[in-house]
Amino acid sequence: MSFLFMTLLNIGSGCAALPNVSEMIDEAPSAQKPRPIVSSRGVLSPQQSKAVMDRLKRSVNPTDVLERHTAVVESVTESPLTKGNKVTLLADGQAAYAAMFKAIHRAKSQINLESYIIEDDETGRKFADLLLQKQGEGVQVNVIYDSMGSINSPASFFQRLRAGGIQVVEFNPLNPLADRDEWGLTHRDHRKILIVDGEVAIMGGINISKVYSSSPLKRKRNRKGPIHWRDTDIQIEGPAVAEFQNLFLDTWLKQKGPKLSELNHPSVPVPVSAKGASAPGAAREKGSALVRVIGSTPGESNRIPFIVYVSAISFAEHSIHMTNSYFIPDDQIVKALGDAAGRGVDVKIILPGVTDSMLALHAQRYHYSGLLKSGVKLYEHSSSLLHAKTAVVDKVWSTVGSTNMDFLSLLNNDEVNAVILNKEFAVEMEKMFAGDLANSRQIKWDEWKNRPYLNRVREWFVNLFVRWL
Repeated sequence: MSFLFMTLLNIGSGCAALPNVSEMIDEAPSAQKPRPIVSSRGVLSPQQSKAVMDRLKRSVNPTDVLERHTAVVESVTESPLTKGNKVTLLADGQAAYAAMFKAIHRAKSQINLESYIIEDDETGRKFADLLLQKQGEGVQVNVIYDSMGSINSPASFFQRLRAGGIQVVEFNPLNPLADRDEWGLTHRDHRKILIVDGEVAIMGGINISKVYSSSPLKRKRNRKGPIHWRDTDIQIEGPAVAEFQNLFLDTWLKQKGPKLSELNHPSVPVPVSAKGASAPGAAREKGSALVRVIGSTPGESNRIPFIVYVSAISFAEHSIHMTNSYFIPDDQIVKALGDAAGRGVDVKIILPGVTDSMLALHAQRYHYSGLLKSGVKLYEHSSSLLHAKTAVVDKVWSTVGSTNMDFLSLLNNDEVNAVILNKEFAVEMEKMFAGDLANSRQIKWDEWKNRPYLNRVREWFVNLFVRWL
């Protein structure tokens, strides 16, 4: 579906406002004791939680993203910080699909799949065949797909899944006669989550589509052929999987999906509230990473992924290395990035140079002048269509997820990001970032300020409509 079509569909959706993060930072009680960390056995004591954070702080250079930023985040979300997670970086579609197929093959009781796009193509049919096979083996498969994102897939594709016993929910159907409390085009489910047996979660920015399946192309002038989409997922094993399961089940209920019996989700961890309820039956600890799952839905006054991004940027002390696929930031993000560069933080952002939408590219480039003049280093990825939404801050704080830096993501969509506090995982993220940097062209101010006048007019004009892009 063209980006222009999405724009037309979303006219009129730009009334909501993003929260003022500066006020939230000022209001967050810095002296407040951090919320206890959750393990596979339940909530840790304050002393145990402090010991975990102290060990992490000693492993890296001093940074406020481990304390002051955490206080801001915990003032706006009930999602706990969980310990004992193993996080595996899946730095492209091929790696992510291989991990997904492996996890699905091993499923014993339940598979939950939620995706913005599920294409009726070679990749989508491969997933469908395997899911039907597991359903036939007695594994209950539950699928949520977005009606808008999967608009190119015929109804027969999903009917085949239903006929095989798979429970399928269409998120906010485009058909206004569908049985929903209210009808609208702007609220989309942009999440991409696979959860198997309540033990493994794979999430990030990768949809179910063949565009992620090929190898990167070294694109040359006039070269024809499919564009490789460069994206990132992660696989998580451990207590944090429960939070992804909770998000999936919450969406399932809101969308009036068929009732899921207890048999459908055995050994799923019990949700842990901010008040410190225990978590009997939680997934065993698998690694050393601290993980917080950040989900959001429209209508919330505290759009949590947005707050998390702005706060992490605001408290960065050494480095911010970010990739984003649709970079149409609001003024708060632009200011936070510029302020960070101004105080000496190494701010590097990799953005798409190859695109599926010229409108998005023009809107993205509108912000280059101000960012470059403030000291932010900008790069455009040239060998693939960059679709990843990642960041690593101060070599210890990382995030991977579905959230773009545009108003559709930040205001209108269901989104999910994982925040990982772990030095070793941050090292892997930095290696991936360096690889993307090697395939990118730096945008330099001396050249950018002399770009053609027509390009400036395009960027200015498209920016008039950023609320609907």
